[in-house]
Amino acid sequence: VLFLDEPTTGLDPRSRLALWDVIRSLADEGTTVLLTTQYLEEADQLADHISVIDGGKVIAEGTTNELKNSIGGARIELSVDSEEEVALARVILSGIGSSDVIVAPDGRTLTVPVDNAPAALAAALGELGARGVVPLDAGMRRPTLDDVFLQLTGHAATADETADDGDNPKLKKRARRERKAAN
Repeated sequence: VLFLDEPTTGLDPRSRLALWDVIRSLADEGTTVLLTTQYLEEADQLADHISVIDGGKVIAEGTTNELKNSIGGARIELSVDSEEEVALARVILSGIGSSDVIVAPDGRTLTVPVDNAPAALAAALGELGARGVVPLDAGMRRPTLDDVFLQLTGHAATADETADDGDNPKLKKRARRERKAAN
């Protein structure tokens, strides 16, 4: 059994991918790897089984596909150019989606779960086009583990939220090192 606690924190992309290859090789050779990570893309690439933890409690478990399917299937995602277009796109997508429209932190990208992605995307683009809005980008995609985490918890994962330092000096020291390394 190999325990890895956020092994790729601070690595450049090339080094991260090389370490992923090593982890995969170890797992393929029969080593059980327990990996903790805040990088959900990393969990998606490496894990056979995932436990989602929020506030120190396991709130969901399963394979990548099981977790993604638990929040609904396909999504349509589009980016627009202005606040007015965001407001209009939000109204249109609300009528098409099977759940709430999510506006990304960039303030210009909207995502909504849908039942029939090709038909929903065509309907959204037709409706937007009829109102003179041409999206900067539009497409269909499956949910990501970030989508799963956000839907299950209602907030994004951050180092401050996932590491409750309390009065533990070792955890406080580690958090300071991680913040320093990030800067």
